Amino acid sequence: MTTTLLILTIGPALAVCGYIIHKDRFEKEPLGLMAMAFLFGVFSVFPAGISNEMGGQILEMDGSLINTALFAFLVVGLGEEFFKFFFLRYILYNRKAFNEPLDGIVYAVMIGMGFATFENILYVSEGGFGVAIARMLTAIPAHAIFAVVMGYYVGLSKFDLTHKDEFLRKGLVYPVLLHGAYDFFLMQKSIPALSLLAFIGVAFAVRRIPYVIRQSNSHSPFNGE
Repeated sequence: MTTTLLILTIGPALAVCGYIIHKDRFEKEPLGLMAMAFLFGVFSVFPAGISNEMGGQILEMDGSLINTALFAFLVVGLGEEFFKFFFLRYILYNRKAFNEPLDGIVYAVMIGMGFATFENILYVSEGGFGVAIARMLTAIPAHAIFAVVMGYYVGLSKFDLTHKDEFLRKGLVYPVLLHGAYDFFLMQKSIPALSLLAFIGVAFAVRRIPYVIRQSNSHSPFNGE
């Protein structure tokens, strides 16, 4: 892999990480903990890959819309987002440094970008330059969107005990639905025009990320405004 291709492969995810860290206005997260979250994301590729392989064998991928939808939502969407959620909720959630709602987004994005980076390496090593460009414009921002949504609700759940369970459910269900819809639109071949919805959806959602971050920051106990 050339230097240029390597930069295109890992650079976009690292740029997303840098952007989210920059937006953490009140109390930056420990570098070691963010690195650990990133590595959790890398590791989650393996169980998710096994889940995808098993799901593909169970479902008869005959190109039908129903089977494609089942695979996209219940296998890929649920499988990949569940493992990310597991690390966020059960390993990072109770850390002392997780002390404001935005931390949910920070750690979720680190996990998501770890996942996306390793996945990128696998795909680009086979597909080359064209795949690197395509994934830089689609898959990386998509994983960032899923992570921001997950982190937003998981972060709220820690500081709003009244609605904790509701927010935790949303922190898993919403990313699964978004991920499933994204993959379904790209995987299905019956209606080619539907593929455009994946790109339109990503473009629209990316523009909403700053708003979600501001909303999360507004709930911070360190916000003196």
